[in-house]
Amino acid sequence: MRGTTNGTLRRVRAAVGAAVVVCAVTAVTPTATAAAAGPPAATSGAGVERISVATDEGYGAASITPDGRSIVFTSLKNGPQQGGNEVYVRDRRAGQTRTEPVAEGWTPAISGDGRQVAANAPRQGTTAERIQQHSLDLGLLPVTCGRCNQPSLSADGSHLAYGSLRHPGWLRNVVVADRNGGHQVIASFGHSAPARPSISGDGRYVAYQDLAYQNEGVYLWDRTTGTTSAPLEGPSKSASLVQLSDNGSKVVYLSGPDTYVHDIGSGTAQAVPGVQGVAIDPTGRYLLYAPNGTSGPSLVLRDLLTGADETVSDQPATAEADSVSADGRDVVFQSAADGIVPGDTNGRPDVFVRSFF
Repeated sequence: MRGTTNGTLRRVRAAVGAAVVVCAVTAVTPTATAAAAGPPAATSGAGVERISVATDEGYGAASITPDGRSIVFTSLKNGPQQGGNEVYVRDRRAGQTRTEPVAEGWTPAISGDGRQVAANAPRQGTTAERIQQHSLDLGLLPVTCGRCNQPSLSADGSHLAYGSLRHPGWLRNVVVADRNGGHQVIASFGHSAPARPSISGDGRYVAYQDLAYQNEGVYLWDRTTGTTSAPLEGPSKSASLVQLSDNGSKVVYLSGPDTYVHDIGSGTAQAVPGVQGVAIDPTGRYLLYAPNGTSGPSLVLRDLLTGADETVSDQPATAEADSVSADGRDVVFQSAADGIVPGDTNGRPDVFVRSFF
């Protein structure tokens, strides 16, 4: 393994209880059967596997399941002459890639079991967005929403959180839909800014952001109690959401130049100064971040318990929420660099996964 610290990190699962919150902050610094239309099988090298290997298109917007088995990602096709963006799921264990029947999808979400995918898609003939959800067992599922986007799926795909715009005024709602056709509006804003909802694996919690002018904040809704927390960052800060951990124990948010990891059980937050948080693993222990500045690695994985860092990519790269598997074993990211794995000569952005053993 490579990193900025010595020794091998032990991967253990942190179990944290859930309750709602007051905010205290401590700082943490480092110690040292393939689908016919889909891409062919991936290549690998030196702990890094290239998930997208077609030579005629670029790829991006990737997420990984908690067990690291399945990765959803999109193509970067542009224009109707190329058929629009497509959504793929790579099953690493089976060595197969399937094409999802989601029209021109982007920013896809995948359920924890890897069997369902939801993605933004424009309504035919318009620029208005909708969400399409596809299940391997049930096919395309009806999602009753108008101008909606930013999907987030629970572990079994039975709950879908998303943002939608209501009329008149095209103001933002945050909605949770269930498999039985139920819909619950959990927040309504007086603006149209993105809410970026993030749902826990069991569907109990939804974190979201309210970007009202000069009043940015991150909130947590609890299905069991039917309540919403006060801003997690407290009244003295403004913040934007990164992600809720799959087990519902941690909420990552950005405030100023720093990242904060809020523990729901204790109501305290770890400050990770001078970095931009990107994602957190399902257990809430491992934080993927991008260092501020132009030198050094582009993506780093930090063990929040020990403060140890490991380099994910030392070449230009980006990642999304839900890009780290449980216990920080696998990290999926996008890069246009051609030296990450041997034989990457397509000259386009690709999706990679780095595994730490």
